[in-house]
Amino acid sequence: MRGPRIEFAVGAFLLLALGSLLVLALASTNRNWGFGNSSYALKARFTAIGALRPNAPVKIAGVAVGKVADIQVDPVKYDSVVTLAIDNKYKDLPGDTAAGIFTNGLLGESYIGLTPGGDPEPLKPGDEIFMTQPAVDLIQLVGKYMFSGGGKPAGDAAASDTTSTESPAPTEEPTK
Repeated sequence: MRGPRIEFAVGAFLLLALGSLLVLALASTNRNWGFGNSSYALKARFTAIGALRPNAPVKIAGVAVGKVADIQVDPVKYDSVVTLAIDNKYKDLPGDTAAGIFTNGLLGESYIGLTPGGDPEPLKPGDEIFMTQPAVDLIQLVGKYMFSGGGKPAGDAAASDTTSTESPAPTEEPTK
């Protein structure tokens, strides 16, 4: 026969374990716990975003300063419009800040790297970053290299042509 103390201890242990798993899951996914909104939005337009996803980090000099809030397609120009949520403590980013999409390592996560410029006028919430660099598609680069012929460039083909109108130089026969 089980005592009520043992059943209570097992139940409390299970609740504590489930609560710990819930905290771990929340902490590893959004890291902000949903308390307040201490960020402002900037937009950036890219021709290609690669594997960039919402909630990807936005970094300056390798330090996370925000995250990707939203990704949309412009119905007129068919570019990707990325909305960045930048922490309020970085509200004085220069107006000529540049944005690029980079990857951690060869197969790592994609992130947006910001390079502040020297403009004394800061970006305001809702402004667009105009200087952008699209993502580099490594698979496409490897495919171009592998299937480009791997030989000489097309301009050198005429120079290396072996057909000639000159007769070959005579060869000497060995004397006996």
